[in-house]
Amino acid sequence: MAEPILNLNSVTRTMDGTVLVSEIDWRVDPGQNWVVLGPNGSGKSSLLQIAALQLHPSSGSVRILGEQLGSTDVRSLRRRIGYTSPSLASSFRPGITASDVAMTALNGALEPWWHIYGQEDRDRALDQLVRIGCGNRADHAFGTLSSGERQRVLLARTLMTDPELLLLDEPTAALDIPGREALVAALANLATDPTTPPIVLVTHHVEEIPPGFTHAALMANGQMTTLGPINDVLTDSAVSSCFEMDLHLTRNQGRWSLRLGDSGP
Repeated sequence: MAEPILNLNSVTRTMDGTVLVSEIDWRVDPGQNWVVLGPNGSGKSSLLQIAALQLHPSSGSVRILGEQLGSTDVRSLRRRIGYTSPSLASSFRPGITASDVAMTALNGALEPWWHIYGQEDRDRALDQLVRIGCGNRADHAFGTLSSGERQRVLLARTLMTDPELLLLDEPTAALDIPGREALVAALANLATDPTTPPIVLVTHHVEEIPPGFTHAALMANGQMTTLGPINDVLTDSAVSSCFEMDLHLTRNQGRWSLRLGDSGP
């Protein structure tokens, strides 16, 4: 059996006496694309920060890309992971170009003048922007882009370093419908591209799950309540229990949606 991309065993994280995640056992294998779904405050973002090596567990074991957390150079290992969160967009100067936002990922920087870049680097940044549907925005100031375009540019940034794992924390948060759909389409294209590494997407809306995602995990109160192949996990009973509401799911052409069940208002 192939080495897992990510393997968490009994992972718990507490902060100031609050349990963020508790006793998480989770394995991501090559060829899998995961969605982590759950209500606000369920521990999804904390879990992703642990997987991205941005947050260390209080207890438990984390093995990622063949390396064991605690016995490897975390700085080097982070460069093999593509990670983005909602707060990243606000870190960039409004006047920086979309191309430079993507390109500076090569050095983990926020400005292009801190390092030397060549034409090959600039061409690669453009290629990644084209790949996610923002090639025509390459020379535009990041601050002038729509929220959806900014999130797609950040997605291009995560791809710049040829990561071996993509971790996306609520990239569709606060997007309008056109912005959300453009990003979902870009993620669907990535999910079906055999050169794309495994993707883990955190969200709390089933409508934001792109076609091509293979596995799902439901989180509530810091724990994974259900996980496995997406069709086995996204059931009325499991999702209703996770969100503590009577919910009914449907799937059409690879896209999920939900409504209140018959007992709802």
